[in-house]
Amino acid sequence: MSTEPTTPTVAELEEQERRLVLRRFTHDDAWALGSLLVELAREREAPVAIDIHRAGQQLFHAALPGSAPDNDAWIARKRRVVERYGSASYLVGARFRAKGTTFEESSRLDPDTYAAHGGSFPLTVAGVGVIGAVTVSGLPQLEDHRLVVAALERFLGE
Repeated sequence: MSTEPTTPTVAELEEQERRLVLRRFTHDDAWALGSLLVELAREREAPVAIDIHRAGQQLFHAALPGSAPDNDAWIARKRRVVERYGSASYLVGARFRAKGTTFEESSRLDPDTYAAHGGSFPLTVAGVGVIGAVTVSGLPQLEDHRLVVAALERFLGE
């Protein structure tokens, strides 16, 4: 029996987005969520960089031991996917894969600018919509995605 976690379906990823909606998102909330992500990453000894953007402004950034400058480039590419599509970077990639193609083959977007790899999740405020993104880079893409989801669940008290 495999102990590997199963890859989530498009429907499961969409459900995460429906569930993980914020009532508000202030500068203090960005600090709290970012600090929570640092705590979770340290518990897992994850060599990640963490970024939170809202309305084009970086509100939080941390680079943990083992992360590299390349992680910041990945963060920017994954965040741009969230900003363009309004969905998690992992979900965008999964939607292309479900159609039998890849983001790189079919999106017509520059892969040096956009990456539909897991790790960037939309910050959605109820009654407002997507106002930013929280992004992690440094682990395999599904693990990056799961780390962000775990932090948002804890942040929202789920």
